[in-house]
Amino acid sequence: MNLESKRQFEALFAPKSIALIGASSDSKKHTSRPQRSLRKQGYEGRIFPINPNRAEVGGDVAYPSLLDVPAAVDHAFIMVPRDAVPAAIEQCVAKNVPVATICTDGFAETGDEGLAIQQQILATARAGGLRLLGPNCSGIYSSTPSCALSINASVELLDVRPGPLAIVSQSGSMTGGLMSRGLGRGVGFSRIVSIGNECDLSVGEITDWLVDDPETGAILLFLETFRKAPDLARAARRAIEAGKQIIAYKLGRSDLGRDLAASHTGAMAGGDEVANAFFRANGILRADCLETLFELPLLLANRRPSAQHRVAVMTTTGGGGALVADRLGTLGVNIVAPTDKVVENLAKKNISISKSRLTDLTLTGTKAEVYGAVASELLASDHCDLVLAVAGSSAQFQPEITVGSLVQADKHGKPLAVFIAPDAQVGLQQLADAGIAGFRTPETCADAVSSWANWAMPQEQPKADPATIEAVEGAISALAGRQPNEFDAGLIFGAIGIQTAPASIIREPGERVDLQFPVVAKILSPDIPHKTDAGGVVLGIKGQDALAEAATQILSRVGAGHPGAAIDGILVQQMERGSLAEAILGFRNDPEVGPIVVLGIGGILAEVYKDAAIRLAPTTSKEARSMIEEVRGLAVIRGYRGLPAGDCDALADAIVSMSRLAEIQGIAEAEINPLFVKPAGQGVVAVDGLVILDRD
Repeated sequence: MNLESKRQFEALFAPKSIALIGASSDSKKHTSRPQRSLRKQGYEGRIFPINPNRAEVGGDVAYPSLLDVPAAVDHAFIMVPRDAVPAAIEQCVAKNVPVATICTDGFAETGDEGLAIQQQILATARAGGLRLLGPNCSGIYSSTPSCALSINASVELLDVRPGPLAIVSQSGSMTGGLMSRGLGRGVGFSRIVSIGNECDLSVGEITDWLVDDPETGAILLFLETFRKAPDLARAARRAIEAGKQIIAYKLGRSDLGRDLAASHTGAMAGGDEVANAFFRANGILRADCLETLFELPLLLANRRPSAQHRVAVMTTTGGGGALVADRLGTLGVNIVAPTDKVVENLAKKNISISKSRLTDLTLTGTKAEVYGAVASELLASDHCDLVLAVAGSSAQFQPEITVGSLVQADKHGKPLAVFIAPDAQVGLQQLADAGIAGFRTPETCADAVSSWANWAMPQEQPKADPATIEAVEGAISALAGRQPNEFDAGLIFGAIGIQTAPASIIREPGERVDLQFPVVAKILSPDIPHKTDAGGVVLGIKGQDALAEAATQILSRVGAGHPGAAIDGILVQQMERGSLAEAILGFRNDPEVGPIVVLGIGGILAEVYKDAAIRLAPTTSKEARSMIEEVRGLAVIRGYRGLPAGDCDALADAIVSMSRLAEIQGIAEAEINPLFVKPAGQGVVAVDGLVILDRD
């Protein structure tokens, strides 16, 4: 954190003086709450209420305007109606205030008029060196030093304990809920921020500051969308290096955004899948259960992502163990059985266990010497990377047997997660005091272990390829401002190194082509991205006369269904043989997280199968290989059940090449569907594709 950022951080979280613009003396109004909260939670700085109608507010001298305050102000907290906010910002600039929080709503979240006012106040602030939090936010909380500067009732009414967790929330109303739930789980907080509309200070920039904050350990994010995603990506990568974890709970798992995409891959890359790709690429953990936000940090404390994610499970209750193990199985977590060495070592201690993936100790009797010995053996073994211990009633009534054994066991640097089936507050507290992650429900336990299993180091960011950039920019420049048709798209794909099937363009049905038959004829139009749906494709054409007839039919059908479409002719393409599988490979400049690359099963039902892998672009050969492994339908080219292997090397190269479109300005979407994958050593061939340029 540079000196200027440090100054802004301190003005936000540790101001020595605060101006409450719009402060009220009416205790029934929320504009009176920040003053009470500050005093109750122990704020020791100066408070300047700004109210032109009062000489005193809440026991503090009030001033008609910010400019009348006879001292420097570190932080202005703005609670006036929307139309009065621009004047308040002007006063902050004139007063040289470093940071202002705008609680007032009615800005960009309400439409164009509100957006215009938001842009106006941002321009004023930037010109005057003022940083803005909000608008449309509830404020901040800081434990050390205390600064409860918020209109949220929870900040005033709850007894907030200091601790290592920080919260950055895009939802102002959920800020209090998150605080309350965390306190109920026994955790404490360093900083809590309601971020609002992020017109200036963003989730990413605040997170970046918190990476350098000695009071903060883990950073919890409550996200509704991505704004200024590159800021968050940079902060997340710094957090990994600093040994801090970022854990996100993100709303928006619906398919609503798919309808806005022109390509199949755009439709396949829904908001949730793209969010997962963003989190994965930048080393951010994702929690599916809200409670996991508060239970997961202890499991990860002082850890970095593991190279492997093998989980050993032991339990004193068969049903309780199955509750978690079954859920882990549905989440794809790799549960491993004990090795022969583990079984033999325990046998020497007269403890008999099976080689089942669930080490069930129910019938051995719940004894400390048994439970502790099994836990110690699993923690010491190199066949697993995390141990999940499940305890039954003994954890409630005789915690020394299970909980005590786990506390005393040598962890060998390995993460230990504990699910206690009954309501055992004493046992859970003993675990927490020992720095062991305890879980109250099988759902949050499985969610936490799954988050750990999907946690990886940030992905390598490949260097740009100047030759590729030059070749693609040349192909785009040749279009002279028009949208590319399929033939043009093929030239662009060729420029990035992806082979396309031999093709020619005919303008009239009777024109001849110098291609090997059979061929396929396709309408050539930038206005018709999905040609099959438009009746613009004829397959298996075996001669020149048949080609003329097919071209006539295509022009007739397309003319009737799309009378306003620009027609550039008929693309005649040599039909490819010998394909083992059809893939769909696409690129999209996602409006929230930026460029992505998508791989899935090809064909007209690509969107139906929803079998796709997504990465941020550009990507690496290693990640491309991982994408091929993730797509279930591509098992046929991976040698499944002795089938001939496809050319996975060539497919990985094509993925990397497609992802390099991220390096070129102006490409909104690109897609090859299908991309034929031939036998190993024979390459891949693009037989249908589109490129969509930005229309701005």
